Amino acid sequence: MILPILGLAVGLILGYYCPFLIPIAYAKLSSVALLACLDSVFGGLRAGVNGRFANKVFISGFFINALFAAFLVYIGDHLGIDLYYVALLAFGFRIFKNLAILRRHFLKRETSE
Repeated sequence: MILPILGLAVGLILGYYCPFLIPIAYAKLSSVALLACLDSVFGGLRAGVNGRFANKVFISGFFINALFAAFLVYIGDHLGIDLYYVALLAFGFRIFKNLAILRRHFLKRETSE
């Protein structure tokens, strides 16, 4: 449990002291990739709570989902199709679904104690 918290702290410190600006042309790509990464993180937390977490599945899903989501948005932009909105809705739905499952798990655990 200490390793994810340490990683989060290091990431926050690096982000604060080394600001990185993303060009506006890549805003859609990076936002969808970020949502894909968040989806993987919350999916990993859900799998950990359920006792089914696999490190290889998490790492591969984290990077492949982000790259593929950004690629789809890139292709959609070149074809004139707003796949950006579809990705936002899909990943947003999955993130909230995973958060709801995690919340229920922790509430059930608290009430049983």
